[in-house]
Amino acid sequence: MKNPIDFSHLSSSDISFIDSLYEDYKRDKDSVDLSWKKFFEGFEFASGSGATGGGGDFDESRLRKEFNVFRLIQSYRARGHLISDTNPIRPRRDRHARISLADYGLEESDLDSTFICGEFVNLGPCKLRDIISRMEKLYCGKIGIEYMHSNDTDIRRWVREKFEVGADHIDMPLDKKKRILSKLNEASVFENFLQTKYTGQKRFSLEGGDTTIPALDAIINKGSELGAEEFVIGMAHRGRLNVLANIIGKTYEYIFSEFEGSSLEQQQGQGDGDVKYHMGFTSVREATTGKDVTLKILPNPSHLEAVAPVVNGYCRAQIDIAYNDESKIVPIIIHGDAAVAGQGIVYETLQMSELPAYRSGGSIHFVINNQIGFTTDFSDARSSNYSTSVAKTLNIPIIHVNGDYPEHVVYACELAMEFRQKFKKDIFIDMVCYRKHGHNEGDEPKYTQPHLYGLISKVKNPRELYLDRLITSGSINKDLAKEMQDEFKALLSDRFNNVKQNVIPKKSSGPHKEWKNLRWSKPEDFETSPSTKVSKKELEKVVKAISSTPKGFKTLRKAQKLLDLRKKMFADDTVDWALAELMAYGTLLTEDANIRFTGQDVIRGTFSHRHAKVFDENTNNAYCGLSEIEKGQGDIYIYNSLLSEYAVLGFEYGYSQATPRALNIWEAQFGDFSNGAQIMIDQFISAGESKWQRMSNIVMLLPHGYEGAGPEHSSCRPERYLQMCAEENMVVCNFTTPANMFHALRRQLKWEFRKPLVVFTPKSLLRHPLCTSKLEDFTKGGMQELIDDSWVKAKDVKRVLFCSGKVYYDLLAKQQEENRKDIAIVRLEQLYPLPANQIKEVFKKYGKAEHYWVQEEPMNMGAWTYLLRWRDLVGDFTCISRKSSASPASGYAAVHLREQQEILDKAFAK
Repeated sequence: MKNPIDFSHLSSSDISFIDSLYEDYKRDKDSVDLSWKKFFEGFEFASGSGATGGGGDFDESRLRKEFNVFRLIQSYRARGHLISDTNPIRPRRDRHARISLADYGLEESDLDSTFICGEFVNLGPCKLRDIISRMEKLYCGKIGIEYMHSNDTDIRRWVREKFEVGADHIDMPLDKKKRILSKLNEASVFENFLQTKYTGQKRFSLEGGDTTIPALDAIINKGSELGAEEFVIGMAHRGRLNVLANIIGKTYEYIFSEFEGSSLEQQQGQGDGDVKYHMGFTSVREATTGKDVTLKILPNPSHLEAVAPVVNGYCRAQIDIAYNDESKIVPIIIHGDAAVAGQGIVYETLQMSELPAYRSGGSIHFVINNQIGFTTDFSDARSSNYSTSVAKTLNIPIIHVNGDYPEHVVYACELAMEFRQKFKKDIFIDMVCYRKHGHNEGDEPKYTQPHLYGLISKVKNPRELYLDRLITSGSINKDLAKEMQDEFKALLSDRFNNVKQNVIPKKSSGPHKEWKNLRWSKPEDFETSPSTKVSKKELEKVVKAISSTPKGFKTLRKAQKLLDLRKKMFADDTVDWALAELMAYGTLLTEDANIRFTGQDVIRGTFSHRHAKVFDENTNNAYCGLSEIEKGQGDIYIYNSLLSEYAVLGFEYGYSQATPRALNIWEAQFGDFSNGAQIMIDQFISAGESKWQRMSNIVMLLPHGYEGAGPEHSSCRPERYLQMCAEENMVVCNFTTPANMFHALRRQLKWEFRKPLVVFTPKSLLRHPLCTSKLEDFTKGGMQELIDDSWVKAKDVKRVLFCSGKVYYDLLAKQQEENRKDIAIVRLEQLYPLPANQIKEVFKKYGKAEHYWVQEEPMNMGAWTYLLRWRDLVGDFTCISRKSSASPASGYAAVHLREQQEILDKAFAK
């Protein structure tokens, strides 16, 4: 091999590559991939012993053939999935796999020649036809697997060794066959029963993808065997009811009652509820190992794939607070093929999966591949070969499997579970199946897919096919199969009759009891805030920690000035926004609460105000003073996020679902960045309590304020959040004092319930000389929903200017400059729930004064249109604002300044 051989079918780069690998092999046999190691060992053996029948010399022709057989083997491993028999309905498209004798310089006459490359596939030296037969059986049967794209040698080796042994002969023991059939019976009979009893009602049937049920059952049981104790499932509506019933254990009575138009939540009068195929559930069931496992399916709206980061966030929280071990809890994400290919949130979630801030030990992704999305054929739904091709962004395997072969599906699922537990990485299972009915049970699929649905109408379902195979093989007799099915039908009928008699069991709960001591909020809870004061001694302890670094730590000079400034501000009784915020976190940590805080650049802060961590100038090691306040304190997890809003906010919402004892914060780099996460805000954060009876204390910090930054970064679109406010679903604030920020953050964990908090945070006010608070503002009382004007006398006031946020300081400057004691400026710090009684007290105080609402935003934005919902309260208000506009703000600095001045002039016009 020292002198390259001129192979006509190889390029010079191929030859050079082989020569280079061989030189590496001779220096260190373990330095090359196992396949190449075996190849070179075989080559040396053959050239020395004549094992291939060529005498003592291994001639160039034989070497060329041997190498080509090796390349053919590798092509099966790399591209065999492209010709695997994974489609149960129609022939596979030609994906140009280029796996043939001719593609590798081989001929029919070579089929009966013996090649040492048989060593690579556990056959020893053998005929080429035997090698090909084995590779086709492994890689081109009912399972197609992609793993050769991985740059992780350990992963490639592990998958190859596992798969080339396990997939060689998939034959389950009898007890496992019976369990698979039992789960298929449950899946099939459940759907048939619903179709009979509730004809025409939407249920988004699993029919055609029935093997999903034994697949999930296998993941859970294998996971339990490998140490997992909890499984958290996220999925959209297709097959959800079947999974709820036959995997999670939601009682049939419960599900049937929802078909009857009732539910336990409705009977209890809690919230507005949601359709039955969006609801979540939790149960504790016994796995085949004999161990109890907690099973949870999270509620999910019709926004497909949105629940994936939520599931991962929930799992990460349980890892942090309960398990401290990624192997104990397993996220399972169930996708539709059209959604996994089409929704960008899938890519965002995958990119998060191995980052320190977002690791949850790897998700098992199970794709119910119906080959259609609503009415769109897969050929119009993606450009990639597979719906799962996005998974190739990571070094993880993708398993494609024929959904009509349950044992192969179960094998794939168990392999996936083993992989997850060993490598703590994501893995995909793409189960190719079909959708028996249309998008829902009232839809006619033949309008757009007449040929496909003509084929579907003629096939047996997976249960029938599997039963036929079991009977034919003698594994089970027909009488036993019929008995199993009849028993299940009788059980369903019995449960259905219970519903008719209104006998509905109570919902079961899982092992996590963190929410048990909380209650639902009441309107009166928001009339005044609870006390959230902290002693000066406690504040001193926090300030000392966040203004110090360990001995020998080389702090950047500019950063050290900030630390010194914290001590000085505290000593001078002048606390700015950043210090107030850090004191809120520190005091909560000393009260045994945890804090999780993520977002783009949150460690330093977009506006360089926070510096929750400082970095050693020489080593770049980080130091977080908030973690070093005292022994036994709570944990703070603060991370700069990837450049994502949608998935990151979903992850944080999921995290908040797992623990009411953590302050869970997401900060947008600029307030308008939340636009990219609007689905999470609309569907989960604002409506989750009403729809699904799930509380959350997620905090969203959205920088907002008109400072000439143009249309993008001036407004966080406050009108959107205020429009979503109703039924005390969340709290929305726009503060003017650091102390109010301090108390609001602490209030999140002092309430006896939990609510999302949206804060329109400042930019320029972070360093405004007047935007400070005194220490006594922190050591007494709590958050002020409304702040009255203390500078004027009520009897002199002829006009009251109500406002919120940064515009207050512009109004204040004008008031002081003109010495206008006839104008009072009242700050509405909490916009929702609106402090109506406090507003009425202001009206009383100022008698017959005229009232104005002043805002920086255009009239069709900001809080004005929201306030008009309280016409009986603000009916005589006049709004002073920018004109109604399509864009939130002008892009020209001169126009911005003119508009801002016009607002002030109108507010103080005589």
